[in-house]
Parts: sequence; C-alpha cells; structure tokens
Amino acid sequence: MSTALLRDTRVVIIGAGQAGLSVAFHLRRLGLVAGRDFVVLDRGPHAGGAWQFRWESLRLDTAHKVDDLPGMSELGISFSTADQSLPAREVVSDYYGRYEEHFALGVVRPVEVTGVSKMPDGRYEVQTDLGPVRAEVIVNASGTWARPFLPSYPGAGAFAGIQLSTPDYRAASDLAGLDVVVVGGGTSAVGFLLELEGVAASTTWVTRRPVEFTMDEHSKVAAVERADAAARAGLPIPSVSSGTGLPASARNVAGRERGVLVDRPMFASIEIDGVRWADGSFQHADAIIWATGFRAELAHLAPLHLRETGGGVAVEKGRSLRDPHVFLAGFGPQASTIGANRAGRVVATQVMDALAAANDRGE
Repeated sequence: MSTALLRDTRVVIIGAGQAGLSVAFHLRRLGLVAGRDFVVLDRGPHAGGAWQFRWESLRLDTAHKVDDLPGMSELGISFSTADQSLPAREVVSDYYGRYEEHFALGVVRPVEVTGVSKMPDGRYEVQTDLGPVRAEVIVNASGTWARPFLPSYPGAGAFAGIQLSTPDYRAASDLAGLDVVVVGGGTSAVGFLLELEGVAASTTWVTRRPVEFTMDEHSKVAAVERADAAARAGLPIPSVSSGTGLPASARNVAGRERGVLVDRPMFASIEIDGVRWADGSFQHADAIIWATGFRAELAHLAPLHLRETGGGVAVEKGRSLRDPHVFLAGFGPQASTIGANRAGRVVATQVMDALAAANDRGE
C-alpha cells in the first residue's frame, strides 16, 4: 500500500519491518489514525521489511524464528503454519502486505529518509526524497540490513576474487566450483556453508571465537540482558551468537558431523588468491563471504546528536536517553522478531505519553 506523503503529522515511523509495523499496530489500538496522526515511511519497494531482500533459497524452517506480528491471528495466518517450501522472503512479504492492508496502516513506499533534524519549535523535520514531513515524535525502526559490518583485514583490497557481504548473497549456484571462505559465527554463515556443500569446490569456515551448538532459552535471555545493558550505556551492541552459541538443531549437528560446520580461527591476512593464518598455513580462495553481522542504520539521525562517547546511542526501553521524543524500535535487545513485537507495545505506550505531555505544555 502506498499513500500520499503527509507534510504534518504527530508521529513519523521510519521503517515498515516487524518493529515499525508493531508500533503502528499499537498506536492504532491506542486511538491514533494512520495517515493523520502518524505515518509509516518505508524505503523498500514492497512489504516485508528486510526479508524481501533475502536470498531466494532461504526458507522459514532454516532462518531465525519469525514470530507473528501482534494481531496477526485476526487474519487467520501464522508463520508457524506457513508453507515451509516457499522462499521466506515471499511468505514474509505476503503476510506483511496483508497485515498492512487489514489494519489500514497506510505505509508510504518507496520513500528514502535522508535526515531528521529538530526545528526551533521543538518538532522534528524528516527529510525525504519526496519532501519534508514534520512531526512531534520520531520512531526509528530502520533496522540493520542496509548496513552490513565488514571488518578490515590486511590485504583485503588486493584480493583478486569475489567478496560478498550477507546482503550481496543471492544463490549457491553463483559460487559453483569455487573455493569459498565464509567468515562469521552466526546463523547466516551456517546457512551459506550448508547451501554451498556439494556446489562449491570447497568451503572453509572462519570465526573469531570457537563455535558451540548449544543455544538454549537461558543463554538467549542472558544475551538479551547484555544487549540491553549495552544499549542503556550507549555502547556498541554485542551479537547474540557470540555469547550464546548456535542452535543444536539436527541440521546443524549433522553438518558438523559431516565436517561442513567445523570452524577455524580467524586468519591473519588476505592474499591475492586466498587467506593465511598466523602459523603460516594457507587456504586458496576464489570468494570470501563476510557474514559478519550488521550495525544499526542511524546515519539519518546524525543531526540529532544522539551518540554517546562510547560510540553507541543510549536507549532504555526503546527511548533515547538524550531526546525523550525520539524512539528506536527494534534496536539492540529488540532486534529479534519477538523482541521487536514486544517493543511495539512498550514504544507505542511511551509515544502516547510523550504526545500527552506535549499537549499539556501546549506544543
């Protein structure tokens, strides 16, 4: 769905992934009207958030668990009962599109947000490629997909082969017959290695820390608590897998037993045709996949000066500690689908409080 761009509204939500849609849903339930009181701006050409850009072979049963959006049961659909044989990007795009329409969320797309600044009257001006939008409250739900983290390693610029980040990956067939090095200790790296098995000439898995397939609910909770503490302190957000390991699913355990999911420590340098470890050992490589995670996409918020000296943005329960009228939904500990969904209610309630306080002051 696409509607005309408002010039003045009360709340601007940037991003229509799970976090943005969850906040929009709860704002509607709290009495705000989409297209009048709030507007959702989305850069993607279609519904689905970052999922619409994921590789074709990714399926729901091999991806991170995708939790239902709040109220999705009203549509009679659920990711738990979705067709697992279809590409995950198709299922998520379909379900999110139906969700937007059912709840009349009035998402405006495609629209690129280029900056957010504070006006003299205390409101915000959101600069977009379709013109400015002014609002009393900003909810940033832009996610991380457009900002993959690529570590710097000696010799990377001289490598003669292919270098891909996670968003660049399209299909295993693109790397058929090649020696591939996959860097990263998360679910995406595991997925690439298993897809490339029998397609690539060889695969080598490289990680900063030894990988354990042991993730359980207790370790997930602990990882979220660490991420939450970092967010409140304005520090960089640690990854979940670095502190918890990976799921000990039958698929992953079998992959390790076959020798596909056996990780090596990080190499010391990259050469023109491969990678070399500190002990002098060498692995020929035609391609390197950097499945090394993501960073929050916050460049458009730079004019608001939200960053702390520690390099991060201080956030508590989704609310900026530097500016109480700016919210970051799906940020840090809220980055998972279930975290983003829960955050939707928390953020929406605080947004309503901020609007009420502004009314009391006569803004």
